[in-house]
Amino acid sequence: MTYSIALGPRIRKSPFFNSSVKAGVTHFTTYNHMYMPVSYGDLAAEYDRLINGVSMWDVAGERQVSLKGPDAMDLARMLTPRNLDGTKYGMGRYIPMTNSKGTLINDPVLQQVSDEEVWLSIADTDMKYWAEAIAVSKGMNVDVTEPDASPLAIQGPKAVDVVSDIMGDWVRDLKYFGFKHAEIQGIPLIVARSGWSKQGGYELYLLDGSKGDQLWDIVAEAGAAYGIGPGAPNYIERVESGLISVGADTDDDSNPFEMGMGKFMDLDQDVDFIGKAALKQIVEDGIKRRFCGVIMDGENLTATNSHQWEIHQDGQYVGFASAAAYSPRLDWNISTALITVEAAESDGGLVVMCDDGPRNARPTSLPFRKDQ
Repeated sequence: MTYSIALGPRIRKSPFFNSSVKAGVTHFTTYNHMYMPVSYGDLAAEYDRLINGVSMWDVAGERQVSLKGPDAMDLARMLTPRNLDGTKYGMGRYIPMTNSKGTLINDPVLQQVSDEEVWLSIADTDMKYWAEAIAVSKGMNVDVTEPDASPLAIQGPKAVDVVSDIMGDWVRDLKYFGFKHAEIQGIPLIVARSGWSKQGGYELYLLDGSKGDQLWDIVAEAGAAYGIGPGAPNYIERVESGLISVGADTDDDSNPFEMGMGKFMDLDQDVDFIGKAALKQIVEDGIKRRFCGVIMDGENLTATNSHQWEIHQDGQYVGFASAAAYSPRLDWNISTALITVEAAESDGGLVVMCDDGPRNARPTSLPFRKDQ
């Protein structure tokens, strides 16, 4: 059965919307109240470009929350358990964000774009309202806004060649999550070495939304020699790599420790960040679940799951499979999963309740590797 979604002004179009339509987009999702492409009709070709070549993505739905003012960094410190000491311009940091119960509510990349301005490059939740509410309740001198900033991602092993042809070889020296202001043909940008894949690449943060088609054309022209084509955050590759999608891989009780984010947490810092007491209690009690992978038996999956699938062991519910797909590289049916620690550490005996029937499965670590 085929479904359609009506386009309307309540959901915003990105600066690259017209270019993505011209390039043949066939499927959108909504992300941060914006239409975001998820397919151009040939998933195999899109996957191949990402793994072996280069792909360009309209990810303007990855919105930015600007914290600007004398208290900008103090507010940022309150929003995350990560210690932000030493943060400076040009350095991006991955920061889990939690609520008062220690629940993971977002996992943005923080960028200090100037002395008194910090950006949060957010996943799909309304963090602007959250940050503003905290700032107002604490009487902080900071403005919380959404700037005119829309990322265009260039991902894949040949991305570095494309971006260096556009911007110059200096981009090769950017560290992961590193960024720098730049300009190309009068278009203001932030160039960041980042992106939602493990294949390497960049995100060009367009700082003038009126120039989206112009930037798209510049990237497409520069990438033509490398076989560039349109794509989107790739579902299969993200599962293979174990990349976390807040809201898809998590539930209302997920905490950063069970999601494998412990290395980003500093519960002993002096900052009284949101969720500090709850997270300390979670550590004291020990986590009950673990984010991991599962490998499933049976015929190759022909579709991805549209909802979380229950996982059972010995007839008991132990968690859920969150993002399932057939991996061409591994020749396995795989899924990310959030299951009990006991199930994650077992040798197998899992049953995933797939839409096409139950499948036997075994747990494994992330990212997926052929030697598992």
